[in-house]
Parts: sequence; C-alpha cells; structure tokens
Amino acid sequence: MAEKNTEARWYVAHTYSGYENKVKMDLEKTIDNRGLQDVILEVSVPMQPVIEVKNGVEKKTDKKMFPGYVIIKMIVNNESWYLVRNTQGVTGFVGHGSNPIPLTDTEVARMGIEKVYI
Repeated sequence: MAEKNTEARWYVAHTYSGYENKVKMDLEKTIDNRGLQDVILEVSVPMQPVIEVKNGVEKKTDKKMFPGYVIIKMIVNNESWYLVRNTQGVTGFVGHGSNPIPLTDTEVARMGIEKVYI
C-alpha cells in the first residue's frame, strides 16, 4: 500500500468498458454516505464534444475522452484506496500493483481536467 500522503492528487482507475458513469455515480454516493468529501475530492469522466453526421444531419454529442477510465482526485490512504478499488466495475488503478501512480501536473493540464498553476 502507498505511503500516507496529505496532498490530493489525480489518479486513474480502470473500469469495465461502458461502466465509467456508473462507477462515478456509485463512488459519489459512497463518498456522501461515508462523509469522505475531504479525502476523495472529485470523480471525473472527461468528455469532449463531437459533431456526428447521421442521414445528412449534424448532431452534437459528448464522447468519453478515455473510455474505460475514471479520473479521481483523492488523498491515497487505506480507506480511500479500498473504497475505489472495491467499487463495482473498477478493475484497478493505473500503476504498479497496489501502488497507484498520480498524474503529473503536465498530464493534468494537457488532459484539461483541471487548471494547474505551475
């Protein structure tokens, strides 16, 4: 398990394809029920607007930027790690074994998840 960290960072959780929004809703509901808003700050499924043409008609829709992944801003401790890891639809964190690797400030800025002031 990762060492205790007091700073919230962005982590990437891998989910079953198509379960991203369900995982986000389930996590948010559990965070509210357990009062963990100060440990898990935000759960995000990044979307991007896309214009599709069907039968000659342009239609604006949102597509997932990273299908199969949920981005989570959290402080990693035993409770938060187990909560995310044991949420139905989550297959694990991006990282080595039980040690999730946070996104760098550059990656966060490039993905447009959050404005990062360096």
